[in-house]
Amino acid sequence: MDVKAKLSKVVGPKNVSDDPAQLMAYSRDYSYMPSGMPNFIVKPANSEEVSGVIKFCNENSIPVVPVSSKIHFYGATIAKQGGVILDLSRMDKIFEIDADNRRVRFEAGVTWEKMTKELAKKGYRAIMPLTPLAERSVLTDFMEREEPTNQVYDYGEPLQGMEIVWPTGEVFRIGSASVRDYPNSMSKGTNPMGPGLDFFRFFQCAQGTMGVVTWTNLKIETIPKLDKVMFAPLEDLEYGINFLYRIMPRRIGQEVLLLNNTDLAAIIADKANWDEDFEKLQAALPPWTLVLVISGLVHRPEEKIAYEENFLKHVIDHEFQKIQLGENLPGFPGLRKKMLSILRNPWPADVPYWKNNVRGGCQNLFFHTKPELAPSFIATVEEIAAQYGYPIAEIGMYLQPIEHNRAMRVEFNFFYDPSDPEETAMIRALYIELAKQLLADGAVFTRPYGDLAPIVYEKAAGYATALKKLKNVFDPNNIMNPGNLCF
Repeated sequence: MDVKAKLSKVVGPKNVSDDPAQLMAYSRDYSYMPSGMPNFIVKPANSEEVSGVIKFCNENSIPVVPVSSKIHFYGATIAKQGGVILDLSRMDKIFEIDADNRRVRFEAGVTWEKMTKELAKKGYRAIMPLTPLAERSVLTDFMEREEPTNQVYDYGEPLQGMEIVWPTGEVFRIGSASVRDYPNSMSKGTNPMGPGLDFFRFFQCAQGTMGVVTWTNLKIETIPKLDKVMFAPLEDLEYGINFLYRIMPRRIGQEVLLLNNTDLAAIIADKANWDEDFEKLQAALPPWTLVLVISGLVHRPEEKIAYEENFLKHVIDHEFQKIQLGENLPGFPGLRKKMLSILRNPWPADVPYWKNNVRGGCQNLFFHTKPELAPSFIATVEEIAAQYGYPIAEIGMYLQPIEHNRAMRVEFNFFYDPSDPEETAMIRALYIELAKQLLADGAVFTRPYGDLAPIVYEKAAGYATALKKLKNVFDPNNIMNPGNLCF
């Protein structure tokens, strides 16, 4: 059977490739995970072509690995068993920006660069994670449940109705996108629930092992009329977290996050003289910096800003006198304007990504926990890293409060030279040992990718068994991204 010819009938000859150089480009990502060579790269133009490709592959037991972005970090898009890379980058339409319902409907290949530009024309913005790359798929970030820096509760579930192609090739719509006459229905796709199960959660973090999301609806917000970016240098992290416990349940702040000196230095270092500026900043910045943005949206923005400022002043004056919260970080003039741009825009495509600037590569280890437990997890990581000879001062750390500080994403960034096999092997060994210890201590790994998968699923054997049963129902031939999760 001529597989290439069959695939070409579905998407056109120009959109199927088995060129070795192109296959090699898809065989790796930004992680240390081993490479895996696909047999073909297929670029569909719409849902019908996605369905045709998957149907053919399912009938012939050919693995399919969905890819909607040029940027991947965790090994989830590496073809571990060969087969077809289903590259959705041609599917980059923004169908509609619905101001009345504050939503945007768009295809899987839409990048952060395109999304932010198109929304800005209408006076809107997407609530984004910290520094997403311009060429990364918006859908990818939200399917992987990347935490947005804006933790207002309304954005806790940003995805809404969407379209899915099952591993059999059937096209399925979920939530209010499934109702008759959609997208011209009254519901406008704003509800992600149903029919029956909450399928949107079924697909999040599934790494394409259960099907392919072709388009989705996403909540959007108006661009604020007024913003104040505030900073608080912190020596005592626990004290800062207790301050967040006090202010965030009162819905104070839009973007709220904590960065250690290494991560903040890497993010704000001057792009023209990065190496020298990074070292100076890393040495001069406080151990931790709280970044807090208060904003006034459409209605009475000045009063909104004034209310939040007054509340913050009252709390600091009467309960947290050690917090020095101001519009400038002492010793770093001009940071306020620079930081707001960083938080509201994707990382530019023509600028080396900050995580890769430090040593060339970066392995991220992140999990969810209670905010008050973050300092103890940090102590564990520092202790084990020191045993491996990894300098504690070089570990990047980022703490993202979730849902008004009800929970917290704790992220550690281990910078390394990916061209050095010994250093890469050390980072991998350190990563695995840390994951095992942190899991034993109560860390919740919401995305068990790569080396995390066997560690997490061994601990949750009943959950893994249930997932395998579901996989057998929806993907009986195991064609969708085999080798990931527990499949």
